Amino acid sequence: MNVKTLCLSILYEGDATGYEIRRMSVEGECSYFVEASYGSIYPALAKMEAEGLVTSLVEQQDGRPAKKVYSITDAGRAAFVDSLFEPLGDEVFRSPFLLFARFAHLLPASLVEERLREQLANIQEKKRHLEEALQERSSHATDAWIIRYGLACMEIAEQHMLSHMHELIALARPDRVSAAAAE
Repeated sequence: MNVKTLCLSILYEGDATGYEIRRMSVEGECSYFVEASYGSIYPALAKMEAEGLVTSLVEQQDGRPAKKVYSITDAGRAAFVDSLFEPLGDEVFRSPFLLFARFAHLLPASLVEERLREQLANIQEKKRHLEEALQERSSHATDAWIIRYGLACMEIAEQHMLSHMHELIALARPDRVSAAAAE
């Protein structure tokens, strides 16, 4: 999957500006699919417009700059569906937390425990968000399937953290004890 396919998928559901496409790909329902930057979205939209896959309309706004709203064409809809037949490629998973965990042996145990608890809270918050999304989107069978998949991943991550966080803490350095506290 690429940025072109992501843009077409969003436009398949309705008209959007480049800014709205970026927002949906970062914090909206499409944030779980493909990462897209402004630097990749706008060139993709320009190329798709030149290819006749999307059209654009400039809308004037009171007191603000005009915005360019993109719409998918019939050719764009066909190209989107065709793109779904292409091989998917490898999953991409990046995690600042896992980088931290990899070097836990260099850090004090209290910091490692603190970060583990933060990560656990983050996972639990994501689970709550997905549970709410499931309530909202349960009537859409494919959306509900995807959300349940995400929930399953979060539940496994949560269980792993709860069952194994003590192991990572044990690998960390002991906290330094001050001379005054040692007396």
